[in-house]
Amino acid sequence: MAAPNGIRLMIVDDHPVFREALAHALAAEPAFCVVAQANSGADAVALWQRHAPDVTLMDISMRGCDGIATVEQIMVAAPAARILMLTSSASQQDVRLALKAGAAGYVTKSIGFMELLAAIRDVHAGGRPIGESVADRLTASEGGNPLSPREMEVLVLLQNGLSQDEIARQLLIADRTVRVHVAAIKAKLAATSTAHCVTRGFELGILGNGSSMP
Repeated sequence: MAAPNGIRLMIVDDHPVFREALAHALAAEPAFCVVAQANSGADAVALWQRHAPDVTLMDISMRGCDGIATVEQIMVAAPAARILMLTSSASQQDVRLALKAGAAGYVTKSIGFMELLAAIRDVHAGGRPIGESVADRLTASEGGNPLSPREMEVLVLLQNGLSQDEIARQLLIADRTVRVHVAAIKAKLAATSTAHCVTRGFELGILGNGSSMP
């Protein structure tokens, strides 16, 4: 049998109507291939071992083994697994526990379909997408600024118009280190580009016209 084309997906959700509708919509996209569906954590672990999907879409609230525990079990068996939480919960505790368990990203079911496709691609490429509403809640819970002091330095320099190469030279750090910081900023602020990082910084109140490096 020929290998399926596109990003190979597994969908884990115990609501069959939602799961099957999502599978149908994703299967219609040329860049994606749904290789498995599971309605429980136990089924998800078994099916992951059988199919080794590129990206798994994981709900949290399921009968028996919940999504967070399922992520932990999959990550023990396959630390390189890429799992995107797709759930109704925007609870700060659920987000933190899921990411701690090894999930590569977290979005809610209120996300638009095109945004979901982008999040799947991001996870597949090694990114850590966090839905905008989720990021806003995390930011609020952390005193308004989820960024580390170094990440704030990088964000301010992006605000000032410096390229990533210029930031590396100014901060006397490696280009790769700057890319890692920018990727972390994108994930924490739910941004899609360096310019969007700055926009999100203003929206969340962690940047101002007079922002300067700490």
